[in-house]
Amino acid sequence: MANTTILLREDIEHVGGRGEVVKVKAGYARNYLLPHGFATLATKGNVKQIEQERSSLLKKAAIERTTAEAQKGQMESIVLTFERKVGEHGHLFGSVTSMDIAEALKSKGYEIDRRKIALKEPIKDTGDFTVNVKLHREVTLSIPVTVTPEGGEVEPKEDKKAKAEDPKAAAPAEVDAPAEEVVAETVEESVDEEA
Repeated sequence: MANTTILLREDIEHVGGRGEVVKVKAGYARNYLLPHGFATLATKGNVKQIEQERSSLLKKAAIERTTAEAQKGQMESIVLTFERKVGEHGHLFGSVTSMDIAEALKSKGYEIDRRKIALKEPIKDTGDFTVNVKLHREVTLSIPVTVTPEGGEVEPKEDKKAKAEDPKAAAPAEVDAPAEEVVAETVEESVDEEA
C-alpha cells in the first residue's frame, strides 16, 4: 500500500497535530486532506517551504494552546442547568445534546463549536453529568451539567431491583383485601351448603 508524506496544516484526529510531518495512505491524502487544505505534500522540492511553514504553524499552535489554557481558567466556574419535560422514572422527552450545551455556553459568552463537546450520546435522564469540552488538542475542560424536570422539582429515582424484590410493592394493598374477603365468603357458603 502506498503511503504519502505530508505536512498537516490543521489538527486531524488520529493522524496528528498542526505542523507535524506524517505518513498517511496516498488515497486519504489525495482525496481528503489535500483538497480541503488540511495538509501539503512533503516532497524534496518544497522542503524549505515546508520547514518555514512548519515553524510558523508550531508558533501558531503554541499561541492557541496558551489562549485555550487562559479560556479554561475563565470557564472552570461554569455550571450548566437544563430544565426539560420528564416522563416516568426521570426519562426525558427528548434529550440534551452537544448543540444544546454549545448554545448554553454561547449565552454565557463562550463561543464553542459543538464538535468540540465530547458527548458520546445525548443525555436522556435527569441528574448530574460531566461533559468534556476540547478547547485545544492538549487542553480539555470538564463542565458539570445538571438536568432537572420542568418546575425544578427533582424526584428521587426508584430502585427497580428493590421494587421487584419486595412482594408488597409489586401488588397494591387495595387489591389484596377484596380478594381475601371473596375467598372467605365462598368458604362460608360452601360450609353452609354441606350442613
